[in-house]
Amino acid sequence: MLTRQTRYAYSPITRRPKFSWPGNKRLAVYVVMGVEEYNFGPGMTEDIFPGAPKPDYVNTSWRDYGNRVGGFRLIDRCKALGVQLSILLNTDVYDSAPDLTDHARAAGCEIVGHGLSNSDTLVGMDRAAEADYLEAVAARIEGAEGDRPGGWSSPWLAQTEATVDLLKQTGYRYLLDLRLDDQPVWLTTETGPLLALPYALELNDSTTIIGRQTTADAFSKMIIDEFDELRLAAEDTPLVMSIVVHSFISGQPFRLAALTRALRHITAGHPDVWLTTPGDIAAHIEADPARAV
Repeated sequence: MLTRQTRYAYSPITRRPKFSWPGNKRLAVYVVMGVEEYNFGPGMTEDIFPGAPKPDYVNTSWRDYGNRVGGFRLIDRCKALGVQLSILLNTDVYDSAPDLTDHARAAGCEIVGHGLSNSDTLVGMDRAAEADYLEAVAARIEGAEGDRPGGWSSPWLAQTEATVDLLKQTGYRYLLDLRLDDQPVWLTTETGPLLALPYALELNDSTTIIGRQTTADAFSKMIIDEFDELRLAAEDTPLVMSIVVHSFISGQPFRLAALTRALRHITAGHPDVWLTTPGDIAAHIEADPARAV
């Protein structure tokens, strides 16, 4: 017999509750930027030159560019275009690049929990260790920002069987890991529902530009095509579009130029589009939980 996941039930897009986003908007668009830190040594890494010999200064310097240069430019570009950028934050960045987290705070960026560092993975943690890890991230963000994070995005999009349950128990309200739908979906947990927001697995510069070696121009066109298609689909039912970038990938100047072309297309005065944040999308659903399936 076929084995299926049990966190959410099947629901076709043709059988959904009717509602609108604030201001009678039809398509909600959010942009998140990964701001990450990696161990100089053992642990997982994202590399532009795989297999570089150790000590690996080459890939380390490429990643460090994001927190020294690229992240600042992405924050400023989004702000100039009227995009409410949110941050997927490895909390070790508070120590390694505090000027960048200060810059994000000054720009009003929402902070989403994204682990302590991106050399970590939840895979292999027992339940108690994972619970402590999720709490450590939330507590560090609360100490720096004044509020606990509403959202979580797993390093490397990796989970254990307990992750969703532990997120709910730790006080996280929504998850950015999954793209099962174009609308928010309630996930079943041991202590009540947890909201999964549509999260780009392909409009994601890590998986697509680095993982698949897609060009910056092609990535920009992907964003524009998805936006245009979802606007058409959202005439009948409200939808969510997400764009995922990283400070050390799309913060590179030639990629920033291409991304900017896509963002200008999105921000060109579309009256049916809500440029927003994951937290505000979640809050709108939480005000009437029946809006999500």
